[in-house]
Amino acid sequence: MSVSVMLAEDHPVVREGLRAMLEAEGGFQVVGQTGNSSEIGGMVQELRPDVLVLDLIMPGIGGLNALRELTRRRLDTPVVVLSMYANEAYVLEALQNGASAYVLKQSEAAELIRGIREVCRGRRYLSPPLSQRAVDAYASRAGVKTPDDESQLTVREREVLTLVGEGFTSAQIAERLFISVRTVETHRSNLMKKLGLHSQADMVRRALRREMGPLEP
Repeated sequence: MSVSVMLAEDHPVVREGLRAMLEAEGGFQVVGQTGNSSEIGGMVQELRPDVLVLDLIMPGIGGLNALRELTRRRLDTPVVVLSMYANEAYVLEALQNGASAYVLKQSEAAELIRGIREVCRGRRYLSPPLSQRAVDAYASRAGVKTPDDESQLTVREREVLTLVGEGFTSAQIAERLFISVRTVETHRSNLMKKLGLHSQADMVRRALRREMGPLEP
């Protein structure tokens, strides 16, 4: 019996590559595809796939909000997040919002296959070098509240902060998040106010510090 999979990824070339890989593997059937996160909830409700493969950064409401929408709709389709972000903050937030697996885009194809199979068995899966121990350790550290705690930030502001830490310019962030450069600058301004920062250099340092060090093996 084949596993039905829905793909939510905004780059058509990547989607087609994933579909071809899964179908070549055998035992998988891609039943739906979308490049807009706002469509995910409705499509999952209609198609009822066995597994949803989801990119976090997509146009529309965003991958994390799409995860929350699935929970609100009480849709229990297991979700495998496929992401370029390896820091524990993103992994923890995805897991806390309903993801069953987190696979890095730079992983071998076999890791995605393994992740899909594991969630079909009702298990959690993190592709190397991610580990549950590292995520738990980060969660413990992040539980200590500070005056500039990030709980006040919106999902989009957190995305902008992460991209700032990875060295993206405002123009590159705008292109990646499908928003205008002016909107990015507004998010940057709001971040500085909410986090008590005084310069762009402060924001870069804060973005880097929030990752809390390297992942444990």
